[in-house]
Amino acid sequence: MKEVCLKITGRVQGIGYRRWAERKAHEIGGISGWVLNMPDGSVEILMKGEERPLEQMIAACYEGPWAARVDSVEFLPRPSSGFLPPIQDGIFEHI
Repeated sequence: MKEVCLKITGRVQGIGYRRWAERKAHEIGGISGWVLNMPDGSVEILMKGEERPLEQMIAACYEGPWAARVDSVEFLPRPSSGFLPPIQDGIFEHI
């Protein structure tokens, strides 16, 4: 199992990016974690799973839903806020 934290910037809030990420994680399968809108207009995703599903999800995040404009996907060492919930196995949710 690997854990990855992503920060996605661009037009990613107000267009359904979090719900899209939740659906995409369930579609791919084997990914636990959460997605969150950040105050700076970005979206952060913390996810855990086997390498292949994580790679598929990361690749999908570069595209996002049809209304998104993804400018960058940055890998973070950990979520930017220490007040976020831990990953619950078998659950991927938007918070």
